[in-house]
Amino acid sequence: MRIAGESIDELRAQAEKVKSAFRALPTADRVRDDWGAETFTVKLEVDPDRANLAGVTNLDVAMSSAVAMNGRTLSALREGDRQIPIVTRLRSEERAQLDDIQSLYVTSLHSPQKVPLGQVSRIAYRLETEKIRRRNQFRTITVSCFPTPGVLASEVIKAAEPAIAKIVADAPPGYEITIGGEKEEQERGFGQLVVVLALSIFAIFLALVVQFKSAIKPVVVFAAIPFGVAGALVSLAVMRSPFGFMAFLGIVSLIGVIVSHVIVLFDFIEEAHEKCESLREALLDSGIVRLRPVLITVGATVLGLVPLALHGGPLWQPLCYAQIGGLTIATVLTLVLVPVIYSAVVLDLKWIKWDRPTHEAPHDRDAAA
Repeated sequence: MRIAGESIDELRAQAEKVKSAFRALPTADRVRDDWGAETFTVKLEVDPDRANLAGVTNLDVAMSSAVAMNGRTLSALREGDRQIPIVTRLRSEERAQLDDIQSLYVTSLHSPQKVPLGQVSRIAYRLETEKIRRRNQFRTITVSCFPTPGVLASEVIKAAEPAIAKIVADAPPGYEITIGGEKEEQERGFGQLVVVLALSIFAIFLALVVQFKSAIKPVVVFAAIPFGVAGALVSLAVMRSPFGFMAFLGIVSLIGVIVSHVIVLFDFIEEAHEKCESLREALLDSGIVRLRPVLITVGATVLGLVPLALHGGPLWQPLCYAQIGGLTIATVLTLVLVPVIYSAVVLDLKWIKWDRPTHEAPHDRDAAA
């Protein structure tokens, strides 16, 4: 979760709310943010009015305190081929405590006057953010966690969404809370896959238009795709598998298999049409003749995916379940629906012209319907 805004205190407050939401989940582990904990700091705050009256400047205070505590290199002692720096600073017992700083004297660079440091400054203690990260030029604190073993990141986000939605609704104006990590990559991947899928379907459509020399027949081929996709979604729901990137990838590949099976039936029907066979005989023969190659292809694919679905882990299970359920349901629907859709397009919608032979009986039309 990325929280972007201006105020550091408000950013940390919102980050703590998000971390509390993650810590309340038993599936989230190692919750943290990328800013880290605040650091205890000691600052020397100079009173400008007193410093001016005493004839010293902020530079004088800084140089005197730095020389006393950290030291200043005056020269170097050469010993053989080595140079040992000569540093002047207070003894360790004189600078062991923070209160010792107040007893230092500040020497002005423009006059020989010395002023006790405690008269022109005071010591302030506070907690400060040591590391501030930015994203797109805005201060952004990122809260992250790891899912527990055997749990997907999508399941953690799904469980945290109600609490996150409440935090987003209560966030003050000017502060943006967005989801990153795997979900962000998943949405980006989905967008790219949708573009690839659309281009692929369009390319297949053009190829079928050229092959069948018709713009209506490819539509009949694509009519079985929604039923296969619905079968894949039903399979994922029954197996309680999340719909993620791998499941979407399985559905994309499933569409290609469904189209190939429909083309196998459709091509046989077109061959029967060219031989001037009756519509009824063409539809029945296509289902009978193409039944075995379709079942062999589907059976080999499904049986090959079963071991991977059972033992492949949570990464491969959504893809396998989408393929298994989609292919099983789409095969039955393809063998039944494609002849029905084709006969409806020919007999009812009249989009495809079928020249019936003269010996075809009137009851054949009703039987085909």
